[in-house]
Amino acid sequence: MSTLAAAGASVGNPALNIAIFAAFVVVTMTIVIRASRTTKKASDFYTGGGQFSGPQNGFAIAGDYLSAASFLGIAGAIAVYGYDGFLYSIGFLVAWLVALLLVAELLRNTGRFTMADVLSFRLSERPVRMAAALSTLAVSLFYLLAQMAGAGGLVSLLLNIDGKFGQGVVVAVVGLLMIAYVLIGGMKGTTYVQMVKAVLLILGAGVMFVLVLVAVKGNFSTLLADAQANSSKDILAPGAKYGISAMSRLDFISLGIALVLGTAGLPHVLMRFYTVPTAKEARRSVTWAIGLIGAFYLFTLVLGYGAARMVGPDVIQAAPGKENAAAPLLAFELGGTIFLAVISAVAFATILAVVAGLAITASASFAHDIYASVIKRGTATEEQQVRVSRITVVVIGVVAIVLGILAMGQNIAFLVALAFAVAASANLPTLLFSLFWKRFNTTGALFSIYGGLITCIGLIVISPAVSGKPTSMFPDANFDLFPMSNPGIVSIPAGFLLAVIGTYIGGRRRENAARQAEMEVRSLTGVGVEKAVSH
Repeated sequence: MSTLAAAGASVGNPALNIAIFAAFVVVTMTIVIRASRTTKKASDFYTGGGQFSGPQNGFAIAGDYLSAASFLGIAGAIAVYGYDGFLYSIGFLVAWLVALLLVAELLRNTGRFTMADVLSFRLSERPVRMAAALSTLAVSLFYLLAQMAGAGGLVSLLLNIDGKFGQGVVVAVVGLLMIAYVLIGGMKGTTYVQMVKAVLLILGAGVMFVLVLVAVKGNFSTLLADAQANSSKDILAPGAKYGISAMSRLDFISLGIALVLGTAGLPHVLMRFYTVPTAKEARRSVTWAIGLIGAFYLFTLVLGYGAARMVGPDVIQAAPGKENAAAPLLAFELGGTIFLAVISAVAFATILAVVAGLAITASASFAHDIYASVIKRGTATEEQQVRVSRITVVVIGVVAIVLGILAMGQNIAFLVALAFAVAASANLPTLLFSLFWKRFNTTGALFSIYGGLITCIGLIVISPAVSGKPTSMFPDANFDLFPMSNPGIVSIPAGFLLAVIGTYIGGRRRENAARQAEMEVRSLTGVGVEKAVSH
């Protein structure tokens, strides 16, 4: 710990860090520009023309899913809170089984561009598309908030920027780069960037994993014992973050439920299943993604405890970016200035790739679902859709920059968990009932989406995540009426319950039986998936 004895000390060489960042941006922008030459139609912009193979899409899914929360937030959470922090790794990984078994293939067979294609297939198109699009925008903004906050913390650490203004400038630069990636390359360019980033991230984490084990001579028990000795909390047992009170335990369970169920409702992940040509490739995508993501999350356990052992929780929490600085500080201890710059560039690449994927998902949802289907009632041309989508990217980028500045200093794994709670509350019940419950109707879908969305976001607003604690987004305010930081244990069952209540309330309304039968056949076989989805 000698090199980092001064809490919050500057690490690395800012000039070298900027040079490696710039080199990555140049390389990836070149890839994006080359991909843009074949982006001619709406399907190219939204889904890359559905031309990616299962392994390619598996790497891209891993690149989309392994966000700054995975690399920076989880490593920091484990370094500071140990056992409680590792729940994030377990939850994010197990969630893929839900996505594989219940959603991936059926979604690929039924839709075309967005999640709303599935939800509106046999229900009233305009109200359901509007609801699904608003839910997509909400989840995407929560996720973007986390990535932007991570960017501010990471780069402020590397460039020794302590002031809010300087960190805000960093967040703005990330937002502008995100806008450029999406405007130029669309889904094709974004997918290639995510594939490159996935390889770099898993390799970088793998090298750090090996170096930490070499430092303890391969003895995992020594790693855990040294990490515990370097921490003031008991990081080998539950309770370091969530305590032992009944409410803390409920919060712990709530977080786990949100993480496990949230993935199958994340719009930017679901949209990835449309970039492959067949249902078989969709299944292969998820299989590859689970392997890559599983290996990475096993690495995070060693990285987190390695950071606790070699850097120390006190130094981590005193650094710019707080817990999110654990992985870069560990890289500095393991390999010095150059290794820090390389690992940090990989983390920066992670943020850029994920925010680009989120932005294109949100913009596609607005242009395809709200503009083309609701406002223009299916009369919009592909050129108009793509133009509106590009405008939406700029608006979303600006909003994300503002929210990211407000969220700086928060643990980004925690912020992403809130996005998972929103996705599981508003999107997952409607998706599952649309695919598996014949009686499900438009009223049920609207109750579920709007009810789940309002319940979840409302509880987040009045939770300790927003106010009432020193770690809250607004620490000086105090309107934390809901006692848990993650509302999943309340809002997710509420979403399912509201779907059932709405379905029975709207029971007199008869949905199109032929569309229901067609959806069942298509979801199970993939027959007719190439046809337009509007009706």
